[in-house]
Amino acid sequence: MRKNKPVVKSILVMALALAFIGSGFQPALAAKDMNPQMIPANFSDLAEKARPGVVNIRTVKSMKGGGPVFRHFFGNPYSDQKPFRGFPGPSPRGHAPRDFRQQSLGSGFIMDREGHIVTNNHVIADADKIVVKLSNGKEFDAKVVGRDPKTDLALIKIPASKDFTPLKIGNSKKLRVGTWVIAIGSPFGLEQTVTAGIVSAKGRTIGAGPYDDFIQTDASINPGNSGGPLLDLNGNVVGINTAIMSGGGGNDGVGFAIPVNMAEEVIAQLMEKGKVTRAWLGVGIQDLNPELAKYYKMKDRRGVLVSQVYEGDPADKGGIKPGDIILSVDGKNVSSSRELSMTIANAKVGEKARIKILRNGKKDTVSVELAKRSDSDVPERLGSKKNDDLGLELAELDHETAKQLGLPEKEEGVIVTNVDSEGKGASAGIQRGDLIKEVNRTPVKDLKGFKQQISKAGSGEKVQVLVKRPNAGFLVIEIPA
Repeated sequence: MRKNKPVVKSILVMALALAFIGSGFQPALAAKDMNPQMIPANFSDLAEKARPGVVNIRTVKSMKGGGPVFRHFFGNPYSDQKPFRGFPGPSPRGHAPRDFRQQSLGSGFIMDREGHIVTNNHVIADADKIVVKLSNGKEFDAKVVGRDPKTDLALIKIPASKDFTPLKIGNSKKLRVGTWVIAIGSPFGLEQTVTAGIVSAKGRTIGAGPYDDFIQTDASINPGNSGGPLLDLNGNVVGINTAIMSGGGGNDGVGFAIPVNMAEEVIAQLMEKGKVTRAWLGVGIQDLNPELAKYYKMKDRRGVLVSQVYEGDPADKGGIKPGDIILSVDGKNVSSSRELSMTIANAKVGEKARIKILRNGKKDTVSVELAKRSDSDVPERLGSKKNDDLGLELAELDHETAKQLGLPEKEEGVIVTNVDSEGKGASAGIQRGDLIKEVNRTPVKDLKGFKQQISKAGSGEKVQVLVKRPNAGFLVIEIPA
């Protein structure tokens, strides 16, 4: 019997595990210390508790013109160029009338007994009428308190009632990939639908706006879920369901929600002022790619490159210059353009930010007083001189040329006005409209300086140029010998 003890022990362990699961709970490891978290075998109690706080939103907008009417959900359902597809609403048979009414459906959740409801901006934008339907069937006309298109958030209001059941706000920063979440909303107009899934990823950028920072989940989210809550297992709101990535207009297991921590800051301003005020640094920025990191002798790619400084704006007044690399703001490291934009946007207008920069290999800290954020084509022909060796036609950057190109008045460099398709410059990737700022790490201000640096390279040596390209920022280009 001694030889059979391990077998008996294994059978006992399996029996206990089966009995535990059969009791209605399943173990899951979610905490950092890997302690088991008890997850219900079904989400009935959680859904029942949360449903009274979730609302259906129906909007009506008067339209003029002809053609079928469709309500798009983050994109055109008939376009192959955009991953965010919509669900077409009913279109009239035959010819559309000259004037018609566009209807859309969405979701939202009650945040207090005063009747404030959080939803998506695209659900209620430009609506002539907004109707909110509660879980008990009661309907109310709602008014808009405030909207923020940049984060796709909106705050609306219905008459106050002590009978409302507001949802509690959770903490999206504590969410971990793999954590269970549930979504409640009105997909395709089917009210109070509950779906469950996990957090698939955090910090997703999907091109929806300048402050993308989405929670990705595989909980089924479909058109009509927009504005509804994403809940944790305690029934707390951790996100606002906003978008889907779909090939056919329905759920493909990739949904996105706005983190509630970011939404809280926006909603607080909407409730107080009806709009959102963000801070402004006044720079054009870009991420450090491997070539730029190597060019600036960065051991890693942490930091954000300043490609442009707008004259008279806070960065200019604070001493930041093009080519600087911003490493941190008020002690918080920034490693991407999105992270820097979010950090500045969340700062207070008028406060002084301590910005650590890297300039010419040396670190420095500047103080910049942040301002309020307010919400180029290459000219056909410029006077130019040809550089036969590289196959480039170049022009000096004067005040008028800078103005035509949308560049700051004090911008320096040499403009590429034409490129020989068979020359070395074209082979390396230089384009018409590029502003050459440096040659072999040495700044060039005019054609004379450019020629001097090219001649110094010597025969058979590669030439490394730093160019500033419209709508692309700084690029490092190596021209072969």
